[in-house]
Amino acid sequence: MAAAAAKARVVVVGGGPAGSLFATTMQGHADVVLVDPKEYLEIPYAELRSMVEPSFAERSLIYHKDYLNDATIVTSSAVNITEHAVLTADGHSLPYDYLVIATGHALTSPASRAERIKEFQRDNEKIESSESVLIIGGGPTGVELAAEIVVDYPGKKVTLIHRGPRLLEFMGEKASKKCLDWLTSKKVDVLLQQSVDLGSLSDTEKVYRTSGEETVIADCHFVCIGKPLSSSWLHNTILKESLDSKGRVMVEKDLRVKGYNNIFAIGDITDIPEIKQGYNAHKHALLVAKNLKLLIKGLPNSKLATYSTGYPLALVSLGRKEGLAQIPLLTLCGCLPGKIKSGDLFIGKTRKEMGLNG
Repeated sequence: MAAAAAKARVVVVGGGPAGSLFATTMQGHADVVLVDPKEYLEIPYAELRSMVEPSFAERSLIYHKDYLNDATIVTSSAVNITEHAVLTADGHSLPYDYLVIATGHALTSPASRAERIKEFQRDNEKIESSESVLIIGGGPTGVELAAEIVVDYPGKKVTLIHRGPRLLEFMGEKASKKCLDWLTSKKVDVLLQQSVDLGSLSDTEKVYRTSGEETVIADCHFVCIGKPLSSSWLHNTILKESLDSKGRVMVEKDLRVKGYNNIFAIGDITDIPEIKQGYNAHKHALLVAKNLKLLIKGLPNSKLATYSTGYPLALVSLGRKEGLAQIPLLTLCGCLPGKIKSGDLFIGKTRKEMGLNG
């Protein structure tokens, strides 16, 4: 009797929301290898809640081994790609038939899940021991952190500094205005079109000078500015010509990297013109899993599904019960959008997608 054909070798680089969902969807259909410098998936929507409630991270930090029972996990960083293999920092050479790049944004999280929980505990101690908090950055991270603090610790003085002319610049002006009104109603001081010299920050300094010559006094601070894409490592690989001027991986409509038949990219690292939110990364992962299953069966490229950007939806949580939602022709702020996201922050939904108990 003829031996069973060897399974296709699929290497996934990056264990964030996109890479992990793709890997769990493909296990059993291919010989899957996940490459990630961390031993766990961090559901990013829960990061800021975990700073005010560290026990929340017990459900949002998931060991890769808990959802990948039919795949290989390599806890290391990818450092190079050749036409046939991915090379890792710890010396592995991982051959592939298909490769998926899902490295998202550059994070500095520890490799150990236990250490990540300790980070949340330290942040929480920092907040609890402070009467006043300075938040630098008025994008979704800064806004959501400010909201978490003022809702859970209404007696603390929170100041938010943002260098742009309005908060949440990835959303429309109406959403920015509603966000500003909500924060000021909670007595958050919002300073727009100002910045703080990040190089001058220290954990002992409690007096901060802004670029607008204002003085802010705060017991502690958190820097919530956007993180760069995790694509610099690709500059010395075969994909160096596949990056645009902003470091994003250029993809075709079927999410294959331009110029390659067997390499895909998913998640925030792609050049798809859309709001970079988790639900879009999940759509990328499921579409590429579908396409890879077709390719493995021998179907032609013409049969591959293509990705189309949907309506520019955006959702920002404002503490435990309220939120801000931007949908076509409508911007909502309050308890209704809060019911969608702010209670569980999609943790139960994401865990179920990974085949785990909510």
